[in-house]
Formats: sequence, C-alpha cells, structure tokens
Amino acid sequence: MKMKLGCPLPVMWMTFLCYILCCSILMSQGHRHDIVEAAEKIKSFEDFEIEQKLKHINKPAVKIIKSISGQRYGCVDFYKQPGFDQSSMKNHTFHYKMGMISHPKGSKVKRETVLRNKTFGHLWENGVGCPIGTVPTYRVTKDDLLRMKSFDDENSNPQSSWKSAYQPTLSNEGHHYFSVVRTKGKPRIYNGASMNMHRGTCLAGPMQFSSGRMTFQIGNEFIQVGRISHPQLYKDAWIRLFVFTNAGGHPCFNNFCPDGSGMILVSHDFAPGLLLHERDYDIAIQKDKANGNWWLLMGPSWQEIGFWPASRFKESHGTGIEWGGEVYSPSLPSPPMGNGGLRLTPEEDAYMRLITIVDENYNTDKRVGNTEAFSNNKFCYPVLDVKDSFWKHVGHFVLYGGRACNKL
Repeated sequence: MKMKLGCPLPVMWMTFLCYILCCSILMSQGHRHDIVEAAEKIKSFEDFEIEQKLKHINKPAVKIIKSISGQRYGCVDFYKQPGFDQSSMKNHTFHYKMGMISHPKGSKVKRETVLRNKTFGHLWENGVGCPIGTVPTYRVTKDDLLRMKSFDDENSNPQSSWKSAYQPTLSNEGHHYFSVVRTKGKPRIYNGASMNMHRGTCLAGPMQFSSGRMTFQIGNEFIQVGRISHPQLYKDAWIRLFVFTNAGGHPCFNNFCPDGSGMILVSHDFAPGLLLHERDYDIAIQKDKANGNWWLLMGPSWQEIGFWPASRFKESHGTGIEWGGEVYSPSLPSPPMGNGGLRLTPEEDAYMRLITIVDENYNTDKRVGNTEAFSNNKFCYPVLDVKDSFWKHVGHFVLYGGRACNKL
C-alpha cells in the first residue's frame, strides 16, 4: 500500500525558504542593532574625549571678555593657563610680571616711557582687556575642535621651507607653496629676528590657509608668527595674527594646546588669534641671554606678549630664519598669497620691511646680508629680496605674493 506524502514538495521548499528568510531578517535586525549600538558608543566616547579636551584648554576664568570682533576670551589666572600643563613646568619660577632680562645689543626695542604705556586695550570691548595677573585665552568650542579634527593632518599644518636644521627645501613639498627670503650659507647661530609686517594677506577657501609670516627655525623645530586666513581654524576667513609652535613633536596653533606645548602668555591685553586693524605690525622673536627663554614682542612699544621656556626646544639656538608667505591647499587651485599679486612696489605689495637678525654674539644685524629668495612655484608665487632699497625707512625688505594658482 502506497503512503501519501503529507505535503507536496514545492510547499515544503516554500516553508523552508520562509524560515530561512525570517531568520535572516531577525539576524540582520540584530546585526543592525549591534552596529547602531557600537556607533553610539563611539560617538559617546568621542564626545567625552572632546569634553575632556575642552576642559584642558578652557581653564576656569575669572571673567569672560569679548574682543571688538566679538570673540569670547576667558581671563585665566596666569599660573593656570594651558602652557603650564607640561610636567616640566611643575617646578617653574615664572610669574605674570616677567619680562626680558637681557636685550640684544643694538636692538630696536624701545624703552621710552610714553611708548611703554601704549597697550592693546583698544582691541577689547571693555577697552582694557583682562585684569592684571590673568591672561586672555580664547574660549574654544566643540565646533572649533570638530573643524580642526577634519583638518587634523600633519601635512596640512604650517611648515617652513627647511627640511631640517641645515637642509633647505629645494622643490615643491606636498601642497605647500612658499614665497620667502631665507638665511643661507654655512650653519650659523641665531638668537633672534624681527620685522615690520604689512597687513596684506589674502583670504583662503575651505580646507586652505594663506599666511604671511616669519619662521624661526630651531633645529628641526620652529616658531611661526604673522597673519593668517584659516577658515578651518577660525570658522571664517578673516585675517588674524597667529602663532604656531612645532616643538617636541607637538604642533600647536596659538594656545589651542591641551598638551601645554605652546607659548606662555604674560600680556593681560593681547593674545594670538585677535583681529588686528593697524596697517603695520612690529614683531620680534628674541632669546633672553640670561635664561635662554624665547620671547615674542609686538607693537609700537615692543610689548612682551609671552615666551617659550628654553626647555621647549631640543636646541638652544636658532638655525635658520625666513620671512614671507606660505599657502596650503589639498587640491588646485591653491589660494592667493599676500595682496594677490606682485606689483613691485611696497605701497601695493605684501611686504616685510626692516628685517633683522640677532647673531651668535647677541648683536643686532640690520643688514642681514646672508639671504636668498626662494619660491617652490615661481610662476604663481614670486618673491623679491631687496637688500638695498630706494625707499626711506624700509631697510632690508621682502616683497612676496601671487594670485590663486592652477599650476603645480
């Protein structure tokens, strides 16, 4: 007697396939849930990490003040600023009334009482800046850190035209273009440099920057100071004074430095990152012979803005100096530099005049004869090194700049 099958074969297969499909859907939903949960954990960790960085950078403030351009700064106790976060600063003897003890011979640092009374109070809404004993520190936001994280690539940081202590760059390095006058010849010892910088700096686009600056090379490390348009750093393209420190493998803009690798401020009414409106700026980096600290001085009275402790750098003296422009862009076209073109006249060009160096004997050299003009894209970003000018009160000066560039 033949037995009848309980289900036709197609029905059995259909049931089996439905079972497999249901299991797959359930497993897929569980897998998606795991992915979502993992993503939420990563986001939570990133948020925690950002909050920790903000706490390190945004120290408790005595009061909050605003610059005339609307930026918020915290008046932070001198001893609690980010520059003291390094372990090497635990036993320091620094104080907020610090200044240079020993100035270079022949330095144009002015000591007249009238000039010394000129301050940067006009840069603040309250007209005075922070209380004495505190320093203005930009209040970094979560958005600031996220913008910088998207730009967080070592190759996108400011660079110098020097590969290392005594080897200048000869060709295009990545996406950085230089139009500079720099020291040359046999290795020398430099204990300072200065310039009067014209305000001309072009606006950069997203993921770019355009700067005019002085770079002071200290072995394989360096300090830069000048003006920059950097939308990723400031969320707009306005031109601000900036300081960039590359020391101990820690690149640092201004005082956005949770590792304490930047400079230590002493000025209660000035901070890197401010919008400046003056036509020209006096800027100097000088080594204090008495203790080896490196000082940043600015303005008509050469006010002491802040310093880098000698221990910040591996070498104790400068090895090269350059004055001029730098632009960066991950792709073409690269942004304009200086005033957007070289017109061969100081009235229209971006320039640095009265450049000086401080030699190994702490003498100020206003002639600066051992220089060369360098551009790794002469077609787009030319530069002129004018040692003997026909214009009064310009001394040794540098003309640099160029339009937006579509050529490598």
